[in-house]
Amino acid sequence: MHPHLHTEENQKNCADVIAALDECHARGFMHKVWGGCTDAKYKVNMCLRAQRLERTRLNREKAKEKRAHIEKVWAEIDENS
Repeated sequence: MHPHLHTEENQKNCADVIAALDECHARGFMHKVWGGCTDAKYKVNMCLRAQRLERTRLNREKAKEKRAHIEKVWAEIDENS
């Protein structure tokens, strides 16, 4: 299951592969059933995965910075106690 495809972030980074998937789906139900859109779907999944991995990396960096700050504050409190 993927996130909504028409969000601003997805359209900015994955617009071309999302458009290709939409065009493939427009060809009809049977085209999808027989696997005609498998390659387009795979490309969308890989693009969304790259976005998620980048978002995860940035969140991890922010969390490490926040944790370092908290530990610094606690160390200062311990020194002054």
